[in-house]
Amino acid sequence: MKQLHIKVLGGLFLAAGVLAWAGARLWDSFGTLPGVPLAAPVVLALIAAVLAATAVSLRSRLKAQRERRPDARGVDPLVAARAVVFGQASALVASVVAGVYGGVGVFLLTTDLAVEPRRDQAIHAGFSVLAGAAVVVAALFLERVCKLPEDDDEAGASAA
Repeated sequence: MKQLHIKVLGGLFLAAGVLAWAGARLWDSFGTLPGVPLAAPVVLALIAAVLAATAVSLRSRLKAQRERRPDARGVDPLVAARAVVFGQASALVASVVAGVYGGVGVFLLTTDLAVEPRRDQAIHAGFSVLAGAAVVVAALFLERVCKLPEDDDEAGASAA
Protein backbone atom coordinates (compact mmCIF):
# COMPACT_ATOMS: atom_id res chain seq x y z
CA MET A 1 0.00 0.00 0.00
CA LYS A 2 1.40 3.37 -1.00
CA GLN A 3 1.59 6.26 1.40
CA LEU A 4 -0.46 9.40 0.71
CA HIS A 5 1.47 12.46 -0.37
CA ILE A 6 0.59 15.99 0.62
CA LYS A 7 1.20 17.12 -2.97
CA VAL A 8 -1.55 14.85 -4.28
CA LEU A 9 -4.00 16.03 -1.63
CA GLY A 10 -3.07 19.67 -2.25
CA GLY A 11 -3.46 19.22 -6.00
CA LEU A 12 -6.90 17.72 -5.55
CA PHE A 13 -7.84 20.58 -3.23
CA LEU A 14 -6.69 23.24 -5.70
CA ALA A 15 -8.24 21.59 -8.75
CA ALA A 16 -11.58 21.13 -7.02
CA GLY A 17 -11.41 24.69 -5.71
CA VAL A 18 -10.79 26.22 -9.12
CA LEU A 19 -13.54 24.14 -10.72
CA ALA A 20 -15.98 25.00 -7.92
CA TRP A 21 -15.15 28.70 -8.16
CA ALA A 22 -15.75 28.68 -11.92
CA GLY A 23 -18.92 26.63 -11.50
CA ALA A 24 -20.21 28.98 -8.79
CA ARG A 25 -19.60 32.00 -11.04
CA LEU A 26 -21.42 30.33 -13.91
CA TRP A 27 -24.31 29.14 -11.73
CA ASP A 28 -24.71 32.54 -10.10
CA SER A 29 -24.90 34.24 -13.51
CA PHE A 30 -27.88 32.03 -14.44
CA GLY A 31 -29.75 32.25 -11.15
CA THR A 32 -29.27 31.76 -7.45
CA LEU A 33 -26.37 29.75 -6.16
CA PRO A 34 -27.35 26.73 -4.04
CA GLY A 35 -26.52 27.08 -0.38
CA VAL A 36 -23.67 25.53 1.55
CA PRO A 37 -25.33 23.09 3.95
CA LEU A 38 -24.84 23.65 7.65
CA ALA A 39 -24.30 19.90 8.06
CA ALA A 40 -21.17 19.85 5.85
CA PRO A 41 -18.66 20.97 8.50
CA VAL A 42 -20.42 18.88 11.14
CA VAL A 43 -20.16 15.67 9.11
CA LEU A 44 -16.54 16.35 8.21
CA ALA A 45 -15.71 17.05 11.86
CA LEU A 46 -17.35 13.75 12.88
CA ILE A 47 -15.28 11.87 10.32
CA ALA A 48 -12.14 13.58 11.61
CA ALA A 49 -13.06 12.60 15.18
CA VAL A 50 -13.62 8.96 14.19
CA LEU A 51 -10.27 8.85 12.37
CA ALA A 52 -8.44 10.45 15.30
CA ALA A 53 -10.07 8.12 17.83
CA THR A 54 -9.17 5.11 15.70
CA ALA A 55 -5.58 6.31 15.42
CA VAL A 56 -5.23 6.89 19.17
CA SER A 57 -6.76 3.50 19.95
CA LEU A 58 -4.54 1.64 17.50
CA ARG A 59 -1.46 3.56 18.65
CA SER A 60 -1.95 2.55 22.27
CA ARG A 61 -2.68 -1.06 21.34
CA LEU A 62 0.36 -1.24 19.05
CA LYS A 63 2.57 0.34 21.73
CA ALA A 64 1.42 -2.23 24.28
CA GLN A 65 2.02 -5.01 21.77
CA ARG A 66 5.55 -3.76 20.96
CA GLU A 67 6.39 -3.54 24.66
CA ARG A 68 5.12 -7.11 25.05
CA ARG A 69 2.84 -6.31 27.95
CA PRO A 70 1.01 -9.40 29.24
CA ASP A 71 -2.40 -7.67 29.13
CA ALA A 72 -1.86 -6.27 25.59
CA ARG A 73 -4.59 -6.85 23.03
CA GLY A 74 -2.96 -7.41 19.69
CA VAL A 75 -3.95 -5.63 16.51
CA ASP A 76 -5.06 -7.81 13.65
CA PRO A 77 -3.08 -6.76 10.54
CA LEU A 78 -6.27 -6.81 8.50
CA VAL A 79 -7.90 -4.34 10.92
CA ALA A 80 -4.91 -2.02 10.63
CA ALA A 81 -4.96 -2.29 6.83
CA ARG A 82 -8.68 -1.51 6.73
CA ALA A 83 -8.15 1.48 8.99
CA VAL A 84 -5.43 2.82 6.70
CA VAL A 85 -7.62 2.34 3.62
CA PHE A 86 -10.48 4.13 5.39
CA GLY A 87 -8.13 6.95 6.32
CA GLN A 88 -6.70 7.29 2.83
CA ALA A 89 -10.12 7.27 1.20
CA SER A 90 -11.38 9.82 3.71
CA ALA A 91 -8.38 12.08 3.08
CA LEU A 92 -8.84 11.96 -0.69
CA VAL A 93 -12.56 12.67 -0.52
CA ALA A 94 -12.14 15.34 2.16
CA SER A 95 -9.52 17.18 0.10
CA VAL A 96 -11.90 17.30 -2.87
CA VAL A 97 -14.87 18.33 -0.71
CA ALA A 98 -12.80 20.99 1.07
CA GLY A 99 -11.64 22.25 -2.32
CA VAL A 100 -15.22 22.53 -3.55
CA TYR A 101 -16.30 24.44 -0.46
CA GLY A 102 -13.15 26.52 -0.64
CA GLY A 103 -13.87 27.50 -4.23
CA VAL A 104 -17.45 28.39 -3.40
CA GLY A 105 -16.24 30.31 -0.36
CA VAL A 106 -13.75 32.31 -2.42
CA PHE A 107 -16.52 33.13 -4.89
CA LEU A 108 -18.79 34.25 -2.06
CA LEU A 109 -16.01 36.37 -0.53
CA THR A 110 -15.39 38.14 -3.82
CA THR A 111 -19.07 39.00 -4.28
CA ASP A 112 -21.36 41.20 -2.23
CA LEU A 113 -21.01 40.11 1.41
CA ALA A 114 -23.42 42.78 2.60
CA VAL A 115 -26.21 40.29 1.95
CA GLU A 116 -26.55 38.25 5.14
CA PRO A 117 -27.30 34.85 3.52
CA ARG A 118 -24.15 35.10 1.40
CA ARG A 119 -22.08 36.00 4.46
CA ASP A 120 -23.50 32.97 6.32
CA GLN A 121 -22.78 30.78 3.31
CA ALA A 122 -19.17 32.01 3.24
CA ILE A 123 -18.80 31.23 6.95
CA HIS A 124 -20.21 27.71 6.49
CA ALA A 125 -17.87 27.17 3.54
CA GLY A 126 -14.89 28.30 5.63
CA PHE A 127 -15.78 25.93 8.45
CA SER A 128 -16.18 23.14 5.90
CA VAL A 129 -12.66 23.78 4.60
CA LEU A 130 -11.28 23.70 8.15
CA ALA A 131 -13.14 20.48 8.94
CA GLY A 132 -11.90 18.94 5.68
CA ALA A 133 -8.34 19.85 6.67
CA ALA A 134 -8.94 18.18 10.04
CA VAL A 135 -10.00 15.00 8.23
CA VAL A 136 -6.80 15.06 6.18
CA VAL A 137 -4.63 15.59 9.28
CA ALA A 138 -6.39 12.80 11.19
CA ALA A 139 -6.07 10.45 8.22
CA LEU A 140 -2.35 11.15 7.86
CA PHE A 141 -1.93 10.57 11.60
CA LEU A 142 -3.77 7.25 11.31
CA GLU A 143 -1.58 6.26 8.37
CA ARG A 144 1.56 7.13 10.35
CA VAL A 145 0.36 5.12 13.35
CA CYS A 146 -0.26 2.01 11.25
CA LYS A 147 3.00 2.23 9.33
CA LEU A 148 5.18 -0.82 9.80
CA PRO A 149 8.55 -0.21 11.45
CA GLU A 150 11.64 -0.73 9.33
CA ASP A 151 13.44 -4.05 9.70
CA ASP A 152 16.75 -3.64 11.52
CA ASP A 153 18.25 -6.63 9.70
CA GLU A 154 17.44 -5.28 6.25
CA ALA A 155 18.59 -1.76 7.11
CA GLY A 156 21.90 -3.08 8.41
CA ALA A 157 22.42 -5.35 5.39
CA SER A 158 21.72 -2.58 2.89
CA ALA A 159 24.06 -0.17 4.67
CA ALA A 160 26.91 -2.65 4.58
